[in-house]
Formats: sequence, C-alpha cells, structure tokens
Amino acid sequence: MCLIAFAWQMSKHHRLTLIGNRDEFHRRPTRPLDWWDDQEQPQLLAGRDLEAGGTWLGARRDGRFAAVTNIRTPGAAKAPRSRGQLPLDFLQGSQTPAAFMQHLAEQRHEYTGFNLIVGDASELWFLNSEHGQPKALEPGVYGLSNADLDSPWPKTRTLREALAAAPDADSEQLLSLLADSRSYADDQLPATGISLEWERMLAPAFITGNREYGTRASSLLRIGQDGSISMIEKRFAPFGQPEGERLCEWA
Repeated sequence: MCLIAFAWQMSKHHRLTLIGNRDEFHRRPTRPLDWWDDQEQPQLLAGRDLEAGGTWLGARRDGRFAAVTNIRTPGAAKAPRSRGQLPLDFLQGSQTPAAFMQHLAEQRHEYTGFNLIVGDASELWFLNSEHGQPKALEPGVYGLSNADLDSPWPKTRTLREALAAAPDADSEQLLSLLADSRSYADDQLPATGISLEWERMLAPAFITGNREYGTRASSLLRIGQDGSISMIEKRFAPFGQPEGERLCEWA
C-alpha cells in the first residue's frame, strides 16, 4: 500500500480500524480481495499480487494482520526479494509479532525500502527498514505513507487526523476519507527525489493519475474486540474509474 491510517485499541468495539489506498501501475496483474483458496491458506483474507505472489494488506481468521508500504527511494537498486512477501510471511507463520520483527530486522536489506506493521490480538509492531529498529506501538491513531510513521506529509497527516476524529464511523464514511483527491501547494509537498510533476500527481490521498498509474484499491480492515473481521475493497481502473467492490467478513 502507499497510504494508510490505523487506529489501534482506540474503541470498545474495534481492536483495529485500518483504512488505506494501494497505488500501483495498472498493468501489474492483481487478484481482488478474497479468502485465499490455497489448500495451505484457507484462513487468509487478502488481495494478491499475481506478478510476485505477495500481498499488501491481509488478515487471518485468528486475528493476525499485516500491511506494508514502500519507502520512496528513487534510483535505489531493486532488492532480491519482493516487499509483498513480508505480510504474507507473517500471516503464514506462527511467530509473535515481536519475534517476527526482530528476525526481519536482521534481513531487511534483502528487500527494497519498506514500512511494515504486523499484529495479533494483543500487540502491534512497526518496522521501518531504513531505521531497522522494530517498535511496539501503543494504543493510538497513526498515519503511514512512503516515508516514516507519522511523517508530516499533507495527505498522511490529513488522513490520520480524519480517522482520529471518527474511529467508530461507519464503513462508507471511512472509505470516503480515502476518496480525497485534493491537491496541495508545492511548498507543502515532500522532496523525495522525484520530479515536481510526479510529486504533484502523488500528493492526493486518492491518485486519479493517468492511464498507467494511480490508486488501484481503497481498503478498510476492521477487527472487532470479539475477534470478528470485516474487510472491504473498492477497486479502480485508470483515471479513478470504479471497477468493483468486495466485502468479506468472519464472525
């Protein structure tokens, strides 16, 4: 994913509320959100990257969940392993979030720059591959894009503040926060080493983009204090045209 905001243990109803947009090249083949039909993974709920085989956001029926964003480092050499494998490795495994992150910190250079969050019923951990120090997250509301946790990018700050103001809002209200296509003044944009034209295009939460690149999916993941799981994915074609929607639930 490229932009997420998540509320952790901030509601008597929901252990986790996470909203996020996946921005990607439209030519990259993707399977929509679903329960995976692999014999080995009948309890895994996620979309699937059909090019490298991983995912960007997923949950398991027992309450394990994971999400990844890339760190924007133009010109960086491509690492040997896909970042999409990181959420999948956690969701397929049995290590605690803490143990998984401690182990991953030692292997983080095998992946191009990433931010990863992994959690279960009792804990939530974050790792930025550039810093390399796993961090247990306290209850709170956080924002994450292609820099560090709670970096003050306009769209990250705006989405985090909107979620913090309404963590128990209904699904449509939360998904509407991801549809924000507003632009920001040039002096508010981050300087990440790409052209100003691309900084402008990537500035909104929802990237209408062009025929080649843009927001491909908007997602909402909720895990109840009772262990129930609900995930919604809205999919988009070039220029932000709606392409479908899927709701999956586990009570």
